[in-house]
Amino acid sequence: MISTKSHYSGLPLRPWRRVFVYHFEIKRYNNIGTVESTHLLQTGGKRQRSHCDMFEQNVPLKQLSHYKIGGDARYFFEAKNVDDLIKAIKKQRQLETPLFILAGATNVLINDKGFDGLILKIQNSKINPLTGGQNEIIKAEAGTLMSDLVNFAIENNLSGLEWASGLPGTLGGAIRGNAGAFGGEIKDVVEEVVSLDISQKIPKIIKRKAEDCDFEYRSSIFKKNPQKEIIVEATLKLRKGDKKEIEERTNQNINYRLSNHPMEYPSLGSTFKNVLISQINNNISINQLLNQRKSALIIKNDPLPVIPAAFLISEAGLKGISVGGAQISPKHPNFIVNVSNATGDDVENLIQIVKNEVRKKFEIELKEEIERI
Repeated sequence: MISTKSHYSGLPLRPWRRVFVYHFEIKRYNNIGTVESTHLLQTGGKRQRSHCDMFEQNVPLKQLSHYKIGGDARYFFEAKNVDDLIKAIKKQRQLETPLFILAGATNVLINDKGFDGLILKIQNSKINPLTGGQNEIIKAEAGTLMSDLVNFAIENNLSGLEWASGLPGTLGGAIRGNAGAFGGEIKDVVEEVVSLDISQKIPKIIKRKAEDCDFEYRSSIFKKNPQKEIIVEATLKLRKGDKKEIEERTNQNINYRLSNHPMEYPSLGSTFKNVLISQINNNISINQLLNQRKSALIIKNDPLPVIPAAFLISEAGLKGISVGGAQISPKHPNFIVNVSNATGDDVENLIQIVKNEVRKKFEIELKEEIERI
């Protein structure tokens, strides 16, 4: 049922429970190709090792999700280095099971049914200056939290990551989607990216300069070729700056997020990509709207000129509508928030409503920024 009331606004977050009781039916293929079923009981939030001993089994992905939504992974493994990655890929191929590479789970909508394969989580997180603590060049592993990178930059008087203040997720995920905010993007500071190519029989390391990463608006070569490569680490080029000024810009951006984003509820951040002006020059509905209003107040640089998806969603009259426990945030309508034990289906239904209504009103096809499992 769809509600047009914003009745969830202002409610305190409910504590998320960490105790799980699940009954699973695990299907395996035996030597003659038929399916065998094994029923397993998991209680108390404990994870079980699979029959291959290397992977955990029946892991509730809701625990890992920034959204607090999702089913369970048949297999799960945390890789802390390249050797772990190679061993996991080898075992995954032996099991002939699907693979999904997971970074911080901050922009991934996980299916209510979970994932009948291996979730391979990148868990390496070292940050190293190449020649000393005050150097402008740093090397960071893909599992490094963006918040840790921002803090490292502040502590070492390095400027260039202030735009990432308050950005959730990991460096690898940010590079994959060319994350950006406040006029900056990760491509602005990337010098080199190291990845593991798993598309061949023998995985191999690939090093790319930034210009070879095919960075575009919220995209890169890694996103365009999903599951082909795993980002391992990156070299970032920052600038020496004044620590007080860097802290001030960082806090300014964080305060903006706290004031304008629905941080009180679980979400995946921006659900839809902003719409590039270059793609809608001949759109009559949008041009009329821009003429009626002060276009300078609508168009923003992200860093390219865009019309915010939040503006289009608001103009379509969708602020605050909800399906089940999911709601289009009245505070920032490009956020679909989990206000009351939402399911993946709740979110998917809202996404479809938004796309349909914006298409009808503006003849624009919004594209999701989030990923899916």
